[in-house]
Amino acid sequence: MANSAQARKRARQAIKRKERNASQRSTVRTYIKKVIAAVSSNDSEAAKSALVQAVPVIDKMVSKGILHKNQAARYKSRLNGKVKALELSAAS
Repeated sequence: MANSAQARKRARQAIKRKERNASQRSTVRTYIKKVIAAVSSNDSEAAKSALVQAVPVIDKMVSKGILHKNQAARYKSRLNGKVKALELSAAS
C-alpha cells in the first residue's frame, strides 16, 4: 500500500485512468464488432457505413494512447479488407 501522500494520490489517479481507458477500449471494440456483424450479415451498405464510423474512433484512440498506431492500422486494414471483399462478392 502507498505510504506517502504523493503515492496515495498516484494510486487514485491510476484507478481513474484505468477505468477511463477500459471504457474507451470497450467503445472501440463495439465499433469494430458492428463492422464485423454487418459483414457477416452480408449487408454491404451497413458494413460501409459502420466502417466509416469506426475509423475515426480508432484514430482517436491512437491519439489518446489507448491503441498503438500499428494496432490501429491493422484493425483498419483488416476491416477495410472484409468490407471490400463483401462488395466484390456482392458485385459478382
